[in-house]
Amino acid sequence: MAGKRVGLALATEAILLVLVTSESFKVEITPGPRIAAQIGNVTVLTCIATGCAAPSFSWRTQIDSPLGGEVEPGAKKSILTMNPVDFKNEHSYLCTAFCENKKMERAVQVELYSFPQDPVITMSDFLEVGKPATITCQVPQVYPSERLKIELLKDGHIIESKEFFMDEEKKSLETKSLEVTITPTILDIGQSITCLAELPIDDMEFLPKLRKTTQKLPINTAPKNTVVSITPSNVVQAGDYVKMTCSSEGLPAPEISWSKKRRDGNLEILSHNATLILNAAMTTDSGLYVCEGTNRVGKDKKEVELIVQDESFKAEILERPKITAQIGNLTVLTCSVTGCPNPSFSWRTQTDSPLEGKVKNEDTRSTLTMSPVGFKNEHSYLCTAFCGTRKMESDIQVELYSFPHDPVITMSDFLEVGKPATITCQVPQVYPSERLKIELLKDGYSIESKEFFMDEEKKSLETKSLEVTITPTTLDIGQSISCQAELPIDDMEFLPKLRLTTRRLNIGIAPRNTVISGAPTTTVQEGDYVTVSCSSEGLPAPEISWSKRLDNGDLEFLSQNATLTFNATVTENSGIYVCEGSNQAGKERKEVELIVQVPPKDTVLVAFPSNSVKEGDTVTISCTSVGVSPSQIVLRKKADPGEQVLESRNGHYTIHAARLEDAGIYECESKTEVGRQLRSLNLDVKGRENHIDYFSPELVALYCVASLIIPSVGMIIFLVRKANVKGSYSLVDALKSKV
Repeated sequence: MAGKRVGLALATEAILLVLVTSESFKVEITPGPRIAAQIGNVTVLTCIATGCAAPSFSWRTQIDSPLGGEVEPGAKKSILTMNPVDFKNEHSYLCTAFCENKKMERAVQVELYSFPQDPVITMSDFLEVGKPATITCQVPQVYPSERLKIELLKDGHIIESKEFFMDEEKKSLETKSLEVTITPTILDIGQSITCLAELPIDDMEFLPKLRKTTQKLPINTAPKNTVVSITPSNVVQAGDYVKMTCSSEGLPAPEISWSKKRRDGNLEILSHNATLILNAAMTTDSGLYVCEGTNRVGKDKKEVELIVQDESFKAEILERPKITAQIGNLTVLTCSVTGCPNPSFSWRTQTDSPLEGKVKNEDTRSTLTMSPVGFKNEHSYLCTAFCGTRKMESDIQVELYSFPHDPVITMSDFLEVGKPATITCQVPQVYPSERLKIELLKDGYSIESKEFFMDEEKKSLETKSLEVTITPTTLDIGQSISCQAELPIDDMEFLPKLRLTTRRLNIGIAPRNTVISGAPTTTVQEGDYVTVSCSSEGLPAPEISWSKRLDNGDLEFLSQNATLTFNATVTENSGIYVCEGSNQAGKERKEVELIVQVPPKDTVLVAFPSNSVKEGDTVTISCTSVGVSPSQIVLRKKADPGEQVLESRNGHYTIHAARLEDAGIYECESKTEVGRQLRSLNLDVKGRENHIDYFSPELVALYCVASLIIPSVGMIIFLVRKANVKGSYSLVDALKSKV
C-alpha cells in the first residue's frame, strides 16, 4: 500500500511538471490562423516561441510540397518570406518549435487572391450623338476569376452587369471584361461612365474587394443649324458695302470658313473667319458664297447668293442661281435681257458637255428645255447675251433629285399576338439616296429609323428600305404602322421633302379560353335531352366545330355549330366529344366526355363447366350484364354470418382445386347510378368415394407363402398316414414305391 502511494505521488508530480512546462513553452504564428495573400506581393509568416531560452524551428507544408519561400532564423522566432507570392504558396504551412526534448506546432493557411488594379475603361476618344459606340470594362489579373462581378453604370445607373460564376475554375490569373454598346444622345453630354469590379469572397479577409474607375463620356455633335446673314441684303448695287456673317452649332465648336463657288463648280477659299466683308462690291463679286462649319465629327454647309447689279445692260437667268429638277420631269431655263432691244443668245455648260436640251430664242428671251431631265442634265449652265459689242453672262446650277413615290409598306396581311412579324418600308427611285432618312412609327411613336449617309454616293436611282421585327400585343389591336420617308436637302428647293404612308395593323389573337358546358349535365340517363355548348375567345371570332373521337383515336366531324343537341340520348351517344375553335391565328381544342347511363339489364350468372363439380375440380363463376362495365359488377358468396365479397376480374372469379367449403350460394350484383340487378346460383361440390385396395403388396406376399405351405402340409399328412399302415416309415422306401 505504501509503495502504491509513493508511485501515485511521483506520477502526480510528473503530471504537474508537464503542465507547468506546457503552460510556459508556447508557439504562435503571425498573422494567423488564416491569411489572404495577394499574388505577386510579399507575404511574411513569423513563428514566435515563448517560454524557451533557445528554441529551434522548422517549416514545412502540410502536404510536404516545397516551401516556396526563404526562412530567416532569429533568437526566438523564425520568419518565412514568400516574395513574390505565387500559386505554389497556396498551402497550409506548419511551424515546428523544439525546446530541449519538447516540441510544439502551429499551422497557418495561406489563401491566395489577385485583385491588384482598378478596372480599365476602353472607348473611342470621341463619341458622336446618334451613332452606336462600344464601351469595354476590363479587369486584369484576377484570381479566383469565377468570383468576380463587373457592373457598368452611366451617370450612376446600371446599364449592364456580369458575373463569372459559370466559368471554369482555373488556377491562373485571368483578365475578364464586360462590353456594352450605347447610342449617345444629347442628354448624355457631360455624363460619366463608371465600371465597378467586385471580388466578394466573404471567407477571405482582404481589401479592397471593390474597385472603381470613372471616365467622362467624350460626346461630340456634328455641325448643324448653320445660319448666314447678309447686311444690308443679298441684292446690292455696285460699290455698296456688304457684310456676310456665318454661325454653326456643334461640339466642339465648329470652325467657320467662307468660299465662293466658281463656274467650274469648284470652291475658292476666301476666309477662315466667321465674317466676310466686301467694302465696295463689284459685279464680279456676284455668285454663290458657301459658309462651312467643321469639327472633328463632321461638317455643315450653307449657301447664299450675292447679286451685285449694274444699271446698264444686264442678262440674267430667271431661275438663278440654281434650280432643282426632279429626274424624269420637264425643266425649262429662261435667260432674259434688259437694256438691249435685239440681243442674241448662246447656251453652254460650264464643263462644255452637250446641252441635252432644246434652245428657243424669242425677242429678249431665250429658253433651254430639258425633257425628260436625267443625270446628263446635272450641270452648271451659262447663258451668254450679246448686245452689239457688249456681252453679258449669267449662270445657273441645275441640281437633280428623285423622290417620286410615297413609301411602300410590306407586311403580312394578318399578324398574330405574341408572334414576331417583319414589317418593311421601301422607298423607290431615290436620288441622292445617301441623304434619305426612313422612320417607322407605330401609333405615332417611332420604333425604328435609318439614315443612309454612310452609303456610297451613287449617280443612280436607288430603292432603299427599312425592316423591323415587332411582336404584336393586345394593345396593338386597332393601331396603325406608318412609314415616313424624308429627303432633307436644305440647299435644294423642292416639294415634297417628306412622304408618308400609313397602314392599319391587322392583328389577330389565336383561339383561347375555350370552354365547354353541358346542360343539364354531361352525365345523363338514356332517353334524356341534353345540349353541349362550346365557346372560344379570339380575334377574329373563332369558328366552332364539333367532332367525336373514335375508338382508333381518329376524329369524326359532326357539326360547325356551337351547340350539339341530343333530343333522346342512347348509349351510342356516349364518348369523347372534341370542340375546336379556329381562326386565321390558330386553333384550340377542348374535350368533354358524354356519359349516357342505363340501368343494368339481362344480367346472367353462370358457373363453368357446371354448377355441380367434384372436389379438386376447377370452376369459374362469371357474371355479365348489358349496359354495365366490368368495374360495376360485384361478386359475393353468402357466408355464415354475412357475406364475402370476391376478388373478381372483369366479372369472373375462378376457384382452383374446389373444396367442400367452396360449395354454397354465389350472388352477382350489377349496378349503375340509375339502378341495379341481382342474380344468384348454388354451387355444389361433391366429395371423393372410398375404395379397398385388394392387391396390396402385403396381401400378395401372404398369398405366395400360403401357396407353398399348403402342398407341403398335404404331403406330410400323406406320408404319416402311410407310415401308420406299415408300422414304420422310410423315406427311401417311400420314394422307391414312386419309382
